[in-house]
Amino acid sequence: MPKIVLRPKNLDFQPRPTFPYSPGARGGNMVFTAGQVAWDHTGNVIGVNDVRAQTIQTLSNVKAVLEEGGAALGDVVKCNDYLKDMKDFQIMNEEFAKLFPKTHQPERQYRHRWQNQRC
Repeated sequence: MPKIVLRPKNLDFQPRPTFPYSPGARGGNMVFTAGQVAWDHTGNVIGVNDVRAQTIQTLSNVKAVLEEGGAALGDVVKCNDYLKDMKDFQIMNEEFAKLFPKTHQPERQYRHRWQNQRC
């Protein structure tokens, strides 16, 4: 089965030479997204030290990849959430809940990143 690379218009700056990957791929009826970052359409990280802004942008990027592959947020089976600091969980979770309907919430896994990383 052929793989189709998914690169929505707002993420067409990828892949970068230092990050050789595609934002997503479709194989058959499965759509996979790469780990997304709060990059805007110009490739700049927005909302440095603003968890809400970064969550909104990151989920917007996920949604764009899904739509490029013919899927929607309600089709998502699993999400991995990465946070620099778990004290930001509630803010991230509030934004997540706005986009995923209660009847279609995906399985989620939470990971804590190292405290000294800048996101």
